[in-house]
Amino acid sequence: MRLAFHAGQKLDLPVSSNVERLTEYLLQQERVVGALLDSEKLTPLGPGSFRYEVTSLHVFQLQINPVVSIGVVNTDDGKLKMQATDSQLEGLGLVEDFELTLDATLEATERGLEGEALLSVSVSQPAILKLIPRSVLESTGRGILNGILLGIKARVGQQLIGDFTKWCNEN
Repeated sequence: MRLAFHAGQKLDLPVSSNVERLTEYLLQQERVVGALLDSEKLTPLGPGSFRYEVTSLHVFQLQINPVVSIGVVNTDDGKLKMQATDSQLEGLGLVEDFELTLDATLEATERGLEGEALLSVSVSQPAILKLIPRSVLESTGRGILNGILLGIKARVGQQLIGDFTKWCNEN
């Protein structure tokens, strides 16, 4: 039986100084992605391509280690788009058909930054969890995905804005 769950977050973050430079800053893909995600778990693979080891998750006595390949592009209208291009679970060995979808956009506006992230997972239910009701597993999955997105949103408000300020001072 396949389990599927998803979560989404929107971002509307006012920026008080140098707002006119946000579009230029968003072109610094490695820098921006490193500020959005935990840079210690991020490995650049080439232009616009990254490998991200999501923080280990503990769910019903299982340790789950998702690894996601992320493609990043800057669009002609000044947006930074991130999408999962591949995903896998490391260290679990119980799940063979894990699929993670990420679709995120970040853009500079005249007020600051706006964005949206949609995250979903589809996976077969491991035999070890067969006794747990599907609704409990799916609500737990949604909670985990929401927690991941809320963590990224918090980093945008702290790390990304801090890095943007540092970048402005350097350039």
